[in-house]
Amino acid sequence: MSLLLQYGIIVSVWILSLLLILIIPRQKRRLAMVAFLFKQYITCIFGHAVVELQLLAYPVRELADVSRTSFTYEYMAYPMTCAVFNAYYPSHWSGWIQFGYYVLFTTVLTIVEVLLVQYTDLIRYVRWNWLWSWATIFLTFLMTRAFCVIYFGTMTRVETAKQKNASSTTRS
Repeated sequence: MSLLLQYGIIVSVWILSLLLILIIPRQKRRLAMVAFLFKQYITCIFGHAVVELQLLAYPVRELADVSRTSFTYEYMAYPMTCAVFNAYYPSHWSGWIQFGYYVLFTTVLTIVEVLLVQYTDLIRYVRWNWLWSWATIFLTFLMTRAFCVIYFGTMTRVETAKQKNASSTTRS
């Protein structure tokens, strides 16, 4: 596949990722931003570890002089997908539906990755396979969701305490 076409794929991913911002409901934007930033953080760690251990390679990448990981995948597409995942997470549905939601997002991302491995030079499995990708994607989605639940649960308790504190000082 030509280098121009591969860079076209990268630009398309950036445009699509930026367009995903538009589908996040206004009331869920804080949640989406926290999920996006946390996912970037853990993806940075996992991504660099996998590349440095030579399990996976990104032959065609942006900022090649700075990092051996894919900037587009690690810092934009994957975190933005996670932001959408968290914004629309079916928290009031059954555990099976929630599990299926994880499986759906993980499977779609893994299929896209496998297609990129087979038909482009954007990703190359060295000592890696689709099952490892599926497992790490699932795990990082789980970690990000847990972080958001804990973070916003803590934030809710802090805000409630502030409101109680403010109302008790007003009455005095």
